[in-house]
Amino acid sequence: MQKVTSVALDAMGGDNAPKEIIKGAIEAINEEKNVKIFLVGKKEVIEEELSNYDYNESQIEVVDAREEISNNEPPVMAIRKKKDSSIVVALKLVKEGKADAFLSAGCTGAILVGGQLIAGRIKGVERTPLAPLLPTEKGFSLLIDCGANVDARASHLVQFAKMGSAYMEGIMGIKKPKVAIVNIGLEEEKGNMLVKETYPLLANCNDINFVGSIEARNIPKGDADVIVCEAFVGNVIVKLFEGMAKTLMGQVKKGMMSSLKSKIGALLCKNAIRSTLKSFDADTHGGAPMLGLNGLVVKAHGSAKSNVIKNSIFQCMKFNEQNIKENIEEKIVNNN
Repeated sequence: MQKVTSVALDAMGGDNAPKEIIKGAIEAINEEKNVKIFLVGKKEVIEEELSNYDYNESQIEVVDAREEISNNEPPVMAIRKKKDSSIVVALKLVKEGKADAFLSAGCTGAILVGGQLIAGRIKGVERTPLAPLLPTEKGFSLLIDCGANVDARASHLVQFAKMGSAYMEGIMGIKKPKVAIVNIGLEEEKGNMLVKETYPLLANCNDINFVGSIEARNIPKGDADVIVCEAFVGNVIVKLFEGMAKTLMGQVKKGMMSSLKSKIGALLCKNAIRSTLKSFDADTHGGAPMLGLNGLVVKAHGSAKSNVIKNSIFQCMKFNEQNIKENIEEKIVNNN
């Protein structure tokens, strides 16, 4: 029997809240019976939006939270002072064991701080990384870390590799996922001090499939399933990916509309282009998980629409069903 997963959803977080957030929750419960959603935020606002839908009321519970945390607030201060914010109240549901996962499209800094201060780290986990999926020629690769730990140590990166491997095996179904460390060359002696110190530690890990270094240009080719780096490098990579994708798409569309001949060609290959672009859409797999916590914390991007929220809820379900937290705990605690 499939177990029921409960998700504490920040209904007030993101550019399109609460409308798209609540719509995503409704779409999720209409497709899946084994999920319960705690919609956290201003009760009257949530209930007014819910009145637009027909849904199974036993799968939705509204939890009142009167405050909101904006992107321009200092994260630590906001988490400590705004006890009645939707982020804090939702994370407390995870801490108290009432929810299996927390999902938000709100302030990234507050989510990262709140995840560590409220949900808490798994025993033995030194740092908790943020790990988005990047589209590649071969599917998707997990980039870990992309924003949570700018000044990481070698021992942190080793744990990131272990957590990323557990995630890719459990969620993406990849057996013995290939792990690589971001470097400026393939040779072991290359890289900065952090990479040089981390490389031999990864090479000596028996519980991961370490394949060596990976250069940035080979990331889109899918040469590794788990891409390990500290957050400064990871954040540059993920934002370059996003910017380059938008630029290329803009130029392709511009070229297709440049003449009558190109417009006809575009019409003829429209379905093939749409299918190709869909295979590169990371939103189909949900948001970026923050790994290593007592409970799952998922950050959806700020402009998330209902389909992203729905898929992120399904991501939470799979995380819970595959016991990823326990798998991470075993890799970290039993292999230290």
